Amino acid sequence: MHIYLTGATGFIGSRILPLLLDAGHSVTGLTRSGEGARQIEVAGATAYRGTLEDPAGLARGAENADAVIHTAFDHNFANFVENTQRDYRVIEALGEVLNGTARPLIITSGVGIGSRGAGAIATEDFTDWDNPNPRIATEKAGQALLDRGVSVGVVRLPQVHNIERAGLISPLTDIFVAQGAAGYGGDGSARWPAAHVDDVAQLYVLALEKHRAGIKWNAVAEEGVASKDIAAVLAAGLGLPLRAVSDDQLGEFFGWMAAFAAHDMAASSDWTRRTLGWNPQGPKLLDDLRAMFERSPAG
Repeated sequence: MHIYLTGATGFIGSRILPLLLDAGHSVTGLTRSGEGARQIEVAGATAYRGTLEDPAGLARGAENADAVIHTAFDHNFANFVENTQRDYRVIEALGEVLNGTARPLIITSGVGIGSRGAGAIATEDFTDWDNPNPRIATEKAGQALLDRGVSVGVVRLPQVHNIERAGLISPLTDIFVAQGAAGYGGDGSARWPAAHVDDVAQLYVLALEKHRAGIKWNAVAEEGVASKDIAAVLAAGLGLPLRAVSDDQLGEFFGWMAAFAAHDMAASSDWTRRTLGWNPQGPKLLDDLRAMFERSPAG
């Protein structure tokens, strides 16, 4: 197949691209820059220039594709709400191109959207349409297209990591440095699911091969890592004290991340693993965080 891959030079997309090529697909990769175009072409794919700010222009890259994998997203989490609304518009535009065809569109969301409530483990078979997480906009955009007959599937992400980046934990590190302490909300038992970026990239390829309209996949290798354990590793790596943050201090300490800080986000991938034959093998989250500091020591 010929695949249109948005975010082709991004953290996850740049790992998906070679896997698609190795599987025998041809790829057009979206990029906003000349350097990104060179990276895509060196990898053996075709570059297409576009931006998230121009959804219609971005979507034109899908006109000749047999399938679309959409991973592009603005990861400036300080503007998270605005960025999710932009994602809605991009997905809407991609749907306009694919409408009336059976061509798959695989979009990217977060595992928390599949939670039934506080402390419940998120699963693939549930969607909380009233979820306060702004990322619900992504799934609402996908559902609107699905209702119109577009063949949409969703990959739901946890904290995706390697020794360079780790989802929300990377900006969390900056907050800890600014606060002079590594904090955790409540008793630190809130869980954050995780998966190594290479395992996540493999899941996208498997999801394409076994795509069905309306299907949702949880890209989860670890069901939940306690927030206190995450903070403890960051405290050791940064040379900061470890601190419990009470509920009434979450906003002051964590700022824009307060909504996530003490929120239990555990998620299962049992169904995804069985259905796809996906068997994540990458390093664990805490191991990658430790290796991150060994690679670039604090101070």
